[in-house]
Amino acid sequence: MDQTGTPRPSITHDWASEVDIAHLEHIRRNPELFAPGGVGHLILEVFAYADEEAEANNGGRCSITLHADSSISVSDNGRGTATVFDGHGQPVKKPVMVSKDLRFFDTPDAASLPDGNPRRGMSVVAALSEWLVHTNRRVNGSWLQRYENALPTTELVPVAGDGTTGTSVHFRPIEAVRRLGEADVDDLRRWTMSSPHLSVDVSLTS
Repeated sequence: MDQTGTPRPSITHDWASEVDIAHLEHIRRNPELFAPGGVGHLILEVFAYADEEAEANNGGRCSITLHADSSISVSDNGRGTATVFDGHGQPVKKPVMVSKDLRFFDTPDAASLPDGNPRRGMSVVAALSEWLVHTNRRVNGSWLQRYENALPTTELVPVAGDGTTGTSVHFRPIEAVRRLGEADVDDLRRWTMSSPHLSVDVSLTS
């Protein structure tokens, strides 16, 4: 609901839902199905949201960083993940990490990602990560939230605004996904360079 108590429309995710534990556990039991080829597919699941945002915003920038600890950061300069305020003035973030993306998850006409596999949504990334930190910068405030083994371990934690907007997702895939295949810089550059909406930088840290 918004700050007037009006229910939000469930176009992409159900704002009113609690954490969909059964959905997340289903993904965690099937890493081969939901992360075909390994880590690269999870990166593309995140990248798809940045690309979508850039298309709606007449272009944008995205950076993908492969860290030495096998974690990955995907950041963009879009408008940030949608946030509303409840009747008590507290921020509520669209539950993209903990519930199905109603447009893509197991729908027969789901779009394919650049690796040729179907898009299923951001919940796949959260479910198949040891930990994930989602930092969200919007014009009405900035917050981060941490997840461990798919479940949120913090509420929305305010962070200082820096005059920018955008989303950053920093995550470390579970070992079962890493065994399916580590991320490859050349593949990522090839997969993302075809986006007409985003200027993409892919880099490694030592």
